[in-house]
Amino acid sequence: MSFSPLLQQLLAALRCLPGVGPKSAQRMAFHLLTKDPDGARQLAGTLTAALERVGQCARCRMLAEVELCPICADQTRDASLLCVVESPSDVVAVEDSGAYRGRYFVLMGRLSPLDGIGPDELGIDLLEARLASGEVREVVLATSATVEGEATAAFIAGLAADHKLSATRIAHGVPMGGELEFVDSNTLFRAIAARTTVDSST
Repeated sequence: MSFSPLLQQLLAALRCLPGVGPKSAQRMAFHLLTKDPDGARQLAGTLTAALERVGQCARCRMLAEVELCPICADQTRDASLLCVVESPSDVVAVEDSGAYRGRYFVLMGRLSPLDGIGPDELGIDLLEARLASGEVREVVLATSATVEGEATAAFIAGLAADHKLSATRIAHGVPMGGELEFVDSNTLFRAIAARTTVDSST
């Protein structure tokens, strides 16, 4: 079916969102226009304001409205721990785990020469400045378990070594509640390679 030019523009704009195909875009557009016009206006206004006011933290590159994000501004965080992640959503995931109280550096991507993404695109100069500050003692590498993620982790581990800093990698393996028969071979390989000793006294 042929839509009006403005409606076609709206559908195309919604499809820029990850995981949104033609049908999903159509469903969202029709809902906003017919069922929730007030919500559509609020969404448009908030998105415009966010685009104008949300930038990157000057220290870690997390999304923030001020110079320092709340995590970098929090003096109770352990400044000797620096967790390197690929995206802002990774920061949220680590924070939700409740297992980490250090600080972060967000790469906004991962090394991918074929896509033209090198160290300059990942803010490596800013990361090196953090490593050279004398504040960091351990770099926690929390990049993805992809080929590019592993290459990025290895590259940053090399930078940490240059600064005489410890570099650790988050574990990858069988998820809690996972059945071995449904775990892929690469994940199982990592889990076996990174096995730990069981304390029988607990």
